[in-house]
Amino acid sequence: MNIGYSFWGFLGEGITDTPDGGRGHRYAWLRELARQGHTIVNLQQDRDATEAHDLSFQAFFEWDCASTPSIDLLFLEWRWPIPGRNVGIACGEPGHTCDLHRQDELLKSYTYRRGTPTLIWDKDLRLPLNSPIRRLPNVQVAETAWRPRVGSFRLQIPVSQDALTQARYRAKEERPEDRDISLLYVGNQYERDDRFNEYFAIPALTTPHHYVVGKWTQTSNWPWVTFQGRRAFRESMQFYERALATVALLPPRYEKVGQTTQRVAEAVTRGCVALVPRSVASADRITPPELLVSRGAAVNERIAKIRAMPVLDYQDLRLRAIDLLEPLQTAVQYQNLVENCRWFSDG
Repeated sequence: MNIGYSFWGFLGEGITDTPDGGRGHRYAWLRELARQGHTIVNLQQDRDATEAHDLSFQAFFEWDCASTPSIDLLFLEWRWPIPGRNVGIACGEPGHTCDLHRQDELLKSYTYRRGTPTLIWDKDLRLPLNSPIRRLPNVQVAETAWRPRVGSFRLQIPVSQDALTQARYRAKEERPEDRDISLLYVGNQYERDDRFNEYFAIPALTTPHHYVVGKWTQTSNWPWVTFQGRRAFRESMQFYERALATVALLPPRYEKVGQTTQRVAEAVTRGCVALVPRSVASADRITPPELLVSRGAAVNERIAKIRAMPVLDYQDLRLRAIDLLEPLQTAVQYQNLVENCRWFSDG
């Protein structure tokens, strides 16, 4: 099919001072769609070119952020109103982003006017369950959760096969003492204060060599925590390459459906095992059982146990964590499309 793809972010590393959880996997996903025979035209701004000054992706994909070219399917990474960013600031004014009004334009032209098949990938669980768009016969909704909400099917954050292969190789070569950071969190503060306090800040009181990387604007409650601020994508990933463990800190609405975002895969493929609260739905499908935690004190206990592991046991733990990422592999996620999205099935 000719797929019109809408995303607000980057295919490469992008720039530092902007949120985009897709930059670590989006390029591999679009390449998988292309490998399966589909033609991709990206319908939002080419921010790799305009903001990161990276023109390399123009050799692989087409961009059209001004018109509505002929397509067979509209594929949306769903955007929502964000006051002070894409609503409340006039287009062209400093601080405004054009993602939402471009998405509205695409929906109006394709979904409503032409009846174009439309797949909404609600990666942030922002599309209300009572939204009228869900009832349109030419719309399907996918969510990146182990237990998608009613009316949606599962389409996880994809992981490239290359990343899994490289992770397996490194897992067989490393020891716990190779990791100088005991506890790490990479990600932003949004809706995470309670879980952060329980599973990171309190353990950090007695865990040396811990870091938080990301945008955290309200930190006065945790003066003992080492906040590093936002870092470039590559530098953030290098923190994972030094870290023994991270914790999956999720807003309650994510926990309820088992939506772990991209962070677990980014960590595990770089050798950093992920501790996951037992309150997360389908937690046993996300990390090995000995890495599940039900209270903050358990974080310290798990870190101490991993530090003391014999090398072969540690390597086995790393490999089993990687095994749990296999269902997220790009080709497997594409098969999910074939099985659950009628337009891919019909093709």
